[in-house]
Amino acid sequence: MSAFPQESTKMMIQGPAGQIEIIASPPDAEAVDKGIVGLICHPHPLYGGTMHNKVVHMIEKAYRDMGVHTVRFNFRGVGASDGVFDDGVGESDDLMAVYDWAKEQLPDSDVWLAGFSFGSYVALRMVHDIRPEQMLTVAPPVERYDFSELEPPECPWLVIMGDEDDVVSPRAVYDYVEQQSPKPQLVTMKAGHFFHRRLLDLKGAIKNGILRQLYPDN
Repeated sequence: MSAFPQESTKMMIQGPAGQIEIIASPPDAEAVDKGIVGLICHPHPLYGGTMHNKVVHMIEKAYRDMGVHTVRFNFRGVGASDGVFDDGVGESDDLMAVYDWAKEQLPDSDVWLAGFSFGSYVALRMVHDIRPEQMLTVAPPVERYDFSELEPPECPWLVIMGDEDDVVSPRAVYDYVEQQSPKPQLVTMKAGHFFHRRLLDLKGAIKNGILRQLYPDN
């Protein structure tokens, strides 16, 4: 019997640096459960990034609309999570602890993996350990971290980028996408880094992009 919550629930799980604060949520009540759990990584902790970030929340809403269970969580040193910031290395270990917990609760579920900004870097660092069925990166900070050392995922991969982003260079992201093999699907929007006034459009872009990748006949 799965212990995955039947309604959105904040809880603590054990991680490598102590307790990790998570919010686990079931699919939307009107959606058909697809037997998938989506893990969502938040932006940079030293610049106010938490699991309550609006872009993270919008990824969660898109997933749940599509019938996906979700887990968003606070990296070490954020909110009630123990530990201190570790520049992506320890945060990758945190992600693996969340993955292990999610698979214990839903052992037969496929996994989708997502990250926003710094969270994209953490998610991509662990993509070959988690081996998701779908990968989503929103505004990946390719100039701020060494993405060149990261092998691209083998699953369908969606990259969403605001063309007015003043935190992450859109041109750097476009060039990075062009260099990948296999190449991810790139969706651009007239938006800044945090997608202010474009959050509902972002949710639609996530849903449409993933549905085109995974369910082209629907």
